[in-house]
Amino acid sequence: MLQLLLFLVGVVGIGWLIGATNLPGDWYAALAKPAFVPPNWAFPVAWTLLYIMIAIAGWRTFRREPSGKAMLAWAAQLALNFAWSPVMFTMHQIGAALVILVGMFVAITSYIVIESSRDRLAAALFVPYAAWVAFAGVLNAAIWRLN
Repeated sequence: MLQLLLFLVGVVGIGWLIGATNLPGDWYAALAKPAFVPPNWAFPVAWTLLYIMIAIAGWRTFRREPSGKAMLAWAAQLALNFAWSPVMFTMHQIGAALVILVGMFVAITSYIVIESSRDRLAAALFVPYAAWVAFAGVLNAAIWRLN
């Protein structure tokens, strides 16, 4: 249980820290956005739930195989995830942020494929994440196109 707690604190805590230190701010507020942008309150709610699922899936994989392909895909998606906010909101690089999202989606789907035959729950925990990142990619692409 200590490992699970460490995964939860690490993933959720670092996710919150990155979110709190790379705020959208006035730059993002001034951008043209498509009509399907969710309200601002939806992002921290969605990401908190997703980070909990990401942590649980990672913990389950780590317990079974700490250095296998699934754990590598898990670590890759998390590194890309943590890179997105600074690139988008601090560096204002909309196109580069989109490239990061594409890489995230590839890593997420790779994790799902690898884990689907080993740990169906871990794979299932990543399905909503894949859907959210796909939506985020469409949103990011629309913002890039509009600006």
